[in-house]
Amino acid sequence: MKLISFLVPAVLLTSCANRKEDEAPRKPVVAVKTALAEGSSVELNLKAPATIFPREQANITPRLTGVIRSLKVRKGDFVRADALLVTIENRDLASQREEAQAMLADAQANLEKTRKGTLPTDVERARGQVETTRAILNQAQKLYDRRKSLFEQGAIPNRDLLVSETELSTAKTNFDVASRSLQLLTQQSQGQDIRIAEARVEQARSRLAAVAAQLRYAELHAPFSGVITEQFQYVGDLGQPSSPIFTLVDLAVVSARAQVPEADAARVKPGQNCRFLSGENEAAAIAGRVSVINRAVDTQRRTVEIWCEIAQPPSSLRAGTFGSVAFQTGRLQETVLVPLTALQLEEGTRKGIVLVVDAAHRAHRREVEVGGTVGEKRVVLSGLKAGERIVIEGGYELPGGTQVQEQGK
Repeated sequence: MKLISFLVPAVLLTSCANRKEDEAPRKPVVAVKTALAEGSSVELNLKAPATIFPREQANITPRLTGVIRSLKVRKGDFVRADALLVTIENRDLASQREEAQAMLADAQANLEKTRKGTLPTDVERARGQVETTRAILNQAQKLYDRRKSLFEQGAIPNRDLLVSETELSTAKTNFDVASRSLQLLTQQSQGQDIRIAEARVEQARSRLAAVAAQLRYAELHAPFSGVITEQFQYVGDLGQPSSPIFTLVDLAVVSARAQVPEADAARVKPGQNCRFLSGENEAAAIAGRVSVINRAVDTQRRTVEIWCEIAQPPSSLRAGTFGSVAFQTGRLQETVLVPLTALQLEEGTRKGIVLVVDAAHRAHRREVEVGGTVGEKRVVLSGLKAGERIVIEGGYELPGGTQVQEQGK
């Protein structure tokens, strides 16, 4: 009877202890997906949004106002350099050209006539004066010679010979004055007339050249080989300098112009390899090389424009295509890679958290520093070793020390 009394309290104590353990709250077990941190040698890339631009682009715009008479191409056509694209109505200009040609011919004829010596009335009058004084001089010379002979024979007095000498001297003086006047007048008048005639020829030639230029402007030619990507006007529309008719682009070489954050731009150098990707398929990336790094920073976005030049792009690549450019900036040996979904990054920094699972299946928060992106993974520069198991799904805001059930093992 005493033995039974001893056992009853012991049983009661054991029962109470088991009840307390059953009533204690159990820590939850969270199902997560895990993977091993990967160790690898990777190519470092810097990725930035980019847009495709053609090597050359031009709006085909007339330089004169006129009705569009004909269009030789249409949207989507490929054209060669200097090919005729548009003609503007030019019949009024053709008439002006004929008029200018006639004016030039008349001016040239007048210049030729002037150079051959056709002189004004004043010059003709001076020439007549020379002839008159020459006749008087000849007569005075004959009279003097006859009187001198008579004087030597004693037939006339000395006084008559002196009168003849005076008349001869006066005639010579008059003839010399008339000759010099004709010479001066001829040289002055003819030179001036020639200069005037030459100026009129140049004026007529300039007028003809201006009309010819206007006629050339009535035909629009392709400045380079390319594709017509836009058409704004049609036959019968009024072409004018303020309105383009076509847009022509050269897609033989294109550039993907990327906006790279100012802090990362120093990692890109001219001549480095780069790739343009318009979608998610990495295999469809188009290779190129860095050709331009802008020396100015966009003050609004704090970015630097960098061009990835692509030679002989596929025909499927169009101007204006939006995508991204990956710049190859180097290679890291024995690098740790983790999926992007495993990282919880602090905005605007390269620091973040990963959840590392230990042997007891508990997740611990680990601070890491990250580098560039490689496909769907990111480089971990410090805080994690290759081979450690990490949570890649289901770990967002999970407290440290949480018991997890691993689905990725």
